[in-house]
Parts: sequence; structure tokens; C-alpha cells
Amino acid sequence: MESGGVEKQQSEGHGQGASYTYWVREATPDAAPLPLPKKLNPQDILSDQSQPAALGSVWNRAGTWEEKNLNNWASQRIKELLRSVDSLGLSCAKVQIADVTKCIGDAFLATVRNKKRVGYTYELTLKIKGEWLLGEERKTIKGHINIPEFSFGELDDLQMEVQLSDEKDILQKDKQQIIQDLKLFLQPVREKLLQFEQELKDC
Repeated sequence: MESGGVEKQQSEGHGQGASYTYWVREATPDAAPLPLPKKLNPQDILSDQSQPAALGSVWNRAGTWEEKNLNNWASQRIKELLRSVDSLGLSCAKVQIADVTKCIGDAFLATVRNKKRVGYTYELTLKIKGEWLLGEERKTIKGHINIPEFSFGELDDLQMEVQLSDEKDILQKDKQQIIQDLKLFLQPVREKLLQFEQELKDC
């Protein structure tokens, strides 16, 4: 009797443990049909390959958020472009940008939702040197052009502040004329910075 009871319990236990397995494996009239393997044709392969690649790093395939520091490249490129500005050939003067003595700021490339965005903020100081005909005498004039902080998309509002190194031997009217002459650098400097913006977009 006892052995029969044990065998019955084992049989019932085996049936309960196997019921889920058989429910999965056995097809029923109302069960969804099993998926059939599909062979890819050349068109399917080309369609898959034509999907646009995600921007940013390999680890950021979702393109959620990634920011890349471009400070080194941007600072060097701004200096190169501004040093290449042509000298001003005026009727009474010839002046050039001798160097970029201050180039402070930040530039970045960000990937946001798989879209590229760029930006920067900079402030500059340009060293200038030139010769002016003041009265009947030619004088070598040195000074600086300070460009206050500007950012991406703000070049239409670019400003310049001129400081002359040797002012004591210059008449006030001559000083004003020199300052106005130096502000003629505004347009060529703006054009070089617009070129920088475009190169930044193409990074």
C-alpha cells in the first residue's frame, strides 16, 4: 500500500512538472504559427547597408548625448586665420596684424539625439604695427585691438577696442584718425572668423 502511494505521488508530481513543458511544445489549434526562416535577397542587404550611420563615438550608437572638446584645434585655427589677414594699405598709412597675443575661449562639438551641434565662445587681442604719415613726418605706431567676448552666430555684432602703445607724442586729432583706421580691420577679421565658424560646422 505504501509503495503504491509513493508511486502515485511520483507520477502526479511528474505530470505537474511536465505540464508547462508540454504546453509550450505541443501545438494547439489556436496557437500562433512558428516563425519561418527567411532568406535575405540582395535588395534587403542593400537596404540595411543604406541606413545612415550614427554620429559620435562607437559606444554612443544611440546618439543620445556626447560632447567633444575642440579647444586646441579652435585656438590654433583662429590664430592662423587672423595672422593671414592682409595689411591695410591706406593713403596715409600701412598697418598689419603682427600677432594674436590673446586667444582665450572654448569650442565644442556635441551630438544630441544623433544630431550634430557646434559652439564656441572666445575673446581676442591682436597686436598691430604700422606707419602713418602724420603731417610731414612718418611715424611707426604700435598698439592692440581688443575683441570682447563673442560666440557662435554673433559675428554681426563683433566689436573692437583700440589701444595705442605710444600716445604722448601723437596729437589728439591724429590719434582719433589712427583709431578709425585700425577699426577698418573689423570686416576682414569678421570674414576670417566666419570661415572659422564654417570649418567648425564641418568638423
